[in-house]
Amino acid sequence: MADRSPLGLGFALEVDAPSDLPYDERRVDALITVTARSTAGSAAQTPSAEILIMDRSLSMTGHKLDEAKRAMCAAIDTLRDGSLLGIVAGNHKADVIFPTTGGLARVDARTRADAKLRVLGQFPDGGTAIGQWLARARRLFASVESAGTVRHAVLYTDGKDEHETPEQLGEILSMCTDHFVCDARGLGDDWHYTELLRVTEALHGSAEAVVTISDLTEDFTRLMREAQRIVVPRVYLGLRLNSRFQLSFVRQTRPVEAELTARQQRESETHIPLGSWPPESRQYQISLRVDPDSLTVDEALRAARITLHAEFPDGTRRPCSETAALVVRRRSTPDFGIARSPELTRVENERELGMAMRACADAHLRGDLDRADRELRLAIGLAESLRDATRLRLLRAVASGGPDGRIRVRQDVTRGQILGIGVDSTKTARRPVDALELPLQNTGLQRVCPRCNTTSTSSTAKFCEECGHRFGDAAGEPVDAL
Repeated sequence: MADRSPLGLGFALEVDAPSDLPYDERRVDALITVTARSTAGSAAQTPSAEILIMDRSLSMTGHKLDEAKRAMCAAIDTLRDGSLLGIVAGNHKADVIFPTTGGLARVDARTRADAKLRVLGQFPDGGTAIGQWLARARRLFASVESAGTVRHAVLYTDGKDEHETPEQLGEILSMCTDHFVCDARGLGDDWHYTELLRVTEALHGSAEAVVTISDLTEDFTRLMREAQRIVVPRVYLGLRLNSRFQLSFVRQTRPVEAELTARQQRESETHIPLGSWPPESRQYQISLRVDPDSLTVDEALRAARITLHAEFPDGTRRPCSETAALVVRRRSTPDFGIARSPELTRVENERELGMAMRACADAHLRGDLDRADRELRLAIGLAESLRDATRLRLLRAVASGGPDGRIRVRQDVTRGQILGIGVDSTKTARRPVDALELPLQNTGLQRVCPRCNTTSTSSTAKFCEECGHRFGDAAGEPVDAL
């Protein structure tokens, strides 16, 4: 489908859904692939605002805070001139340590130096209240006047969210949704992965475990480079349903699973916030409910019109793609066999894999090792059948063979590795590969980035030096190239 958006990205929709419904079917499922590509004449950079959120709680004492400060300073250096910047230092409260004059500061050589001095001057103290940090970031972003500005935040924490209730965090996340995007990192091994996933699911970000503290600098540098690839600040999935159909759920399925149903905005049609967009593809599953008796047998019926909308620089929300139609037809034979979409089946199996990974992590964290072993075996079997090499490598890294020959969680596994299983459970494969091969040893070959085709200067590089794409364990094999 052709794009008609002058946003700097061209958006296209692809709908995968069976057109025929069994006679008594009450559910209609569809997969929607959204692809955004850079358009001609889109070299101009989108204005951006960045807020860095640093955990300065008492548990950050010593080496961890020193490494975190180094990562924050590297992130500041990575920002391009002209960006807007704010820094929040958080414990059981949230203080804006830069700028000190209110609002956000425009990045140049002087403000970079000032911001880094403010970071280096922080000392550990107090507890952890992640919601307060995000609420302060939201107030800072509210000072940005231009509607076309990309609003992105990144935070790290090394502890649990102990100084506010889950309900308080949920209320703040609801207020922040659709106002900015936030990536989150768990530092060390004393945080809780479910809290980070709550944050990133609500705020369209990514969550990762940084078990080796010194890796945070490279990770933050990559995040800043990726944030600067964002072109469109806000995009929405618009659904105009036939009156005989009701929306059951909307779920992002690639590259990260996320529940989106609760975020729907009802206007003349239903709008689902999809966050900010760089040039990339994402996939969504929509499910509709229908009373089969309301459908005429053997008559094609448009169940839904699907259109993408974007926030334009003037602050208006307008269509940015052509409209796609979800058309269905109720078959007249009660037991008519209709083949299910292979891609829909794969999506459901990927969801089951993620649930098994989280169940394994949760069981191990509470000391139920037998349950953890069972869930690990289930997860490995699902990852093998899906040929999901990325998650399979992660699972095999914590697995060993027991005396009975059955796979179980290694006795020497660290808490940080288990947290990594939980936090990576929502990351899905882009395409299947031969996942039955174990990770390869370093061959000394240079790595070629699948995103920008740049050849790395180092065979051990973790990230592409040009675009920040993260590589996997094997030379030339990217972590998220599936």
